[in-house]
Amino acid sequence: MRLSERYRRGLFITVFLAAPVLLYLVYVIAPYVQAFYISMTDWRGVSASPTFVGLDNFRRLLSDGVFWKAVTHNGLLLVLLPLITIVIALFFAFLLNVGGAKGTEGIKGSGFYRVVFFFPQVLAVAVVAVLFQQVFRPDGSGMLNGPLMALGLEPVGFLSNPNIAFWSVLGVMVWQAVGFYVVLFSAGLASIPRDLFEAAQIDGAGRVSLFFRVTLPLLWDTVQVAWVYLGILALDVFAIVWVMTDQHGGPDYSTTVMAAEIYRNAFQYFRFGYASALGVVMFFFTVGFAFLSLRLSRRERIEY
Repeated sequence: MRLSERYRRGLFITVFLAAPVLLYLVYVIAPYVQAFYISMTDWRGVSASPTFVGLDNFRRLLSDGVFWKAVTHNGLLLVLLPLITIVIALFFAFLLNVGGAKGTEGIKGSGFYRVVFFFPQVLAVAVVAVLFQQVFRPDGSGMLNGPLMALGLEPVGFLSNPNIAFWSVLGVMVWQAVGFYVVLFSAGLASIPRDLFEAAQIDGAGRVSLFFRVTLPLLWDTVQVAWVYLGILALDVFAIVWVMTDQHGGPDYSTTVMAAEIYRNAFQYFRFGYASALGVVMFFFTVGFAFLSLRLSRRERIEY
């Protein structure tokens, strides 16, 4: 009887898992396998039988200056976007939840501020890109350059100056991402018993000690997850760069990223084999980053 119940339970689980597993194999794993194969061909997207070229596409990547610019920009985003976003989000989340007069509660109106911080998340990425195109306009109608020109100063080429354009893109990405992580860290802080903060204050802990000795250790798992998500966002960024910047990654490829070069090579130059090789490289970058981040930031879990 016991074996029969176990068999029926296993059959029930198998039947319900079969459909999602099949869909995952067809729509996720199969395209990955196909991309690996296409990356070793000289396919232009129109011929029925791609020409197999082995590792030639990957050898071309090593001497492609635009590819290395894209890798450099993704690498900078990989370090700076998570770091800046998490620092700002932790600061505001701490203020909203523990920054009140008593030191164990949020500031007045913290619920309203959470809504304000989260607002950029409800905007589509393309809308954000078009919005900041207008903010960064190099003439008097630009939100930033307008006041500068009214004061008699020269306008700043936020998106037209190769030395500034990348940092403008980074600023927009941080602006859009911070709100979500303020809410995420606020949820983590809300789950920490207030008794811990009160006990730390009784022991003489100030605001800085309260943050580094109580808040951050208890939020470490949440910070770890946020770092991985932001790192994947930094590697997978496309829409902001493609819509907002001049020449879709310009000027002079000063803001281009790997995702933009994949799209450019596939749908403008019709080099689908080369674009797939870029995609394979980005796949390994993403998997490697996630593995290393989870591995290096792992620490003993604190129970409370």
